[in-house]
Amino acid sequence: MTGNVASQALLVASANAQMKAVEKLLANDTKNLELVRAAHINGTTTQIDVSLAETRLAQDRTLLPPLAQQRDAASHALSILTGKGPADWIAPQFDLADFTLPANVPVSLPSEMAHSRPDVQQAEAELHIASAAVGVATANLYPKVTLSASLVQAASGNGGAALWGFAAGIAGPIFNGGTLKAERQAAVEGYNATLAGYQQTVISSFGQVADTLQAINHDAEEFHAQEDALRAAETSSRLNQQAYAQGENSILQVLEAERAYQQALLGYIRVKTAQYLDTVQLFVALGGNSVGVFEQTVASRETRNPL
Repeated sequence: MTGNVASQALLVASANAQMKAVEKLLANDTKNLELVRAAHINGTTTQIDVSLAETRLAQDRTLLPPLAQQRDAASHALSILTGKGPADWIAPQFDLADFTLPANVPVSLPSEMAHSRPDVQQAEAELHIASAAVGVATANLYPKVTLSASLVQAASGNGGAALWGFAAGIAGPIFNGGTLKAERQAAVEGYNATLAGYQQTVISSFGQVADTLQAINHDAEEFHAQEDALRAAETSSRLNQQAYAQGENSILQVLEAERAYQQALLGYIRVKTAQYLDTVQLFVALGGNSVGVFEQTVASRETRNPL
């Protein structure tokens, strides 16, 4: 529940941030198209340039509807998670700037951190039940007969074997014609099946945690690359604006640089959102044991780097 709420809130915030960037991008495309059309009327550009500007505007307009759908779907999902219908409760319009990643996102964890997952706990409890069933079935194999003086006297002349034979004769087959043995074997097979399920659950939980940690690692790499791209685009936009102010380039170059910046910003928002979502998935994969994760991470770093 917590993971779903956090994920949907992040999707709302991400969609809002991307839509703002796209709106600025469309504004630049519109200005660019107006300038190109004016230049074409004056004979300084060709119809090809006009068509190119129109194509860019049309293509960039297609970015808004999917983002609006993402925002609305996530908002509706949040309403449902609160136990209300979309018409009865409207989710806040979250801002991506309101979210912050944990200071220490781990890239590796001890397997014990996944032990508190509900599916692992359930599988472990089922294994304990199956193990206890084997013990009960084994205990049922012990003969349930009434011991008496006559039984002891009958057995005294033939040793222990006579005791078993006499008991079988007067109390019926001790093992109920093999039923108790069969029940024990069934309990053993049930335990083996439960053990296999437990092992598969544990392996699957480890795989999910490992996949999420790997995703977080790749997110960090992509984020740094996208951050560099955004910084470069921002520098290019600033330099083009300065050059235009000094009469060294055209307004079209300024708008193109601004367009490149908005595109880089979109990429930055997307990879930032991926970081948030994968971090939420790590919490979910660990069964909500997030505090233990970061305490473990900090403790490990302090051990490696003592003051």
